[in-house]
Amino acid sequence: MSKILLVDDSEIARVKMGRLLSADTEMDFQFAVDGQDALEKLSAVRPRLVVTDMVMPRLDGLTLVKELHEKSPSLPVVLVTDSGNEEIATKALRLGAASYVPKRLIDEYLLETVQQLLSVTNEKYDHRRLLDNLTRSEFTVSLANDMTLVAPFITYLQESLVRMEICDETDQMRVGVALDEALVNAIYHGNLEVSSKLREGDGSAYYALIKERLGEAPYNDRKVTIDVRITNKEVRVIIADEGPGFDPASLPDPTASENLDNVSGRGVTLMRMFMDEVSYSESGKCVTLVKRKS
Repeated sequence: MSKILLVDDSEIARVKMGRLLSADTEMDFQFAVDGQDALEKLSAVRPRLVVTDMVMPRLDGLTLVKELHEKSPSLPVVLVTDSGNEEIATKALRLGAASYVPKRLIDEYLLETVQQLLSVTNEKYDHRRLLDNLTRSEFTVSLANDMTLVAPFITYLQESLVRMEICDETDQMRVGVALDEALVNAIYHGNLEVSSKLREGDGSAYYALIKERLGEAPYNDRKVTIDVRITNKEVRVIIADEGPGFDPASLPDPTASENLDNVSGRGVTLMRMFMDEVSYSESGKCVTLVKRKS
């Protein structure tokens, strides 16, 4: 059953809306007498959709739309408007309302409007329910030497971590930083073979060489392969480049305070501080980063 919260200070109006929507037997109705009452009942009712009148005491429909959009942006709200309130309806849509129905046309359009919105939101809701039961996710991404693709990949992975409840917001940010550093290393230092020591000073030589090698073979043909495995206990990310590799024993000690001031090796230090496990293959071409559920 799709729970619908009907909000109106008039009992007659609430009953009428319920009668109109009762033509669809898959709907279950709850009522609120004004916007404030609706907000107080939100967590208990957990509606799939809200239908609200415009003019009400304590908290009007327009304010309710704004509050609901801030609290539950995915919750669709239908505003019932009086004649002459077209400007207010437009404002409500800008504030986050999903649709509106003129009160004089409520008999013709309320049920149709609600069914249309539910057909969209139910699919998203079922998709979220499915993802809530996901216990393992594995995928592989192949990236060219294009840093503009790094941020979207990290965002996608961070959303997966939240969905699987691996991280809180702070750790989510730290995992993002660690992944960014690892991918910078794989692209710039691995595939393009640009040393981080060139960043010392103004860094102009560093970025000039990057720009040059992005257009040169064999550097520009190399890719970074990312293997991701997420369970409800941890995320494991394996990043492999196609460069010549390096000796992992040459990496700086992240526990040494002096390394925090060094440009060279700073990324590895952050990776090791923010992830629970960071390990390299013998060739240095592949790094594994692990973050466990706290």
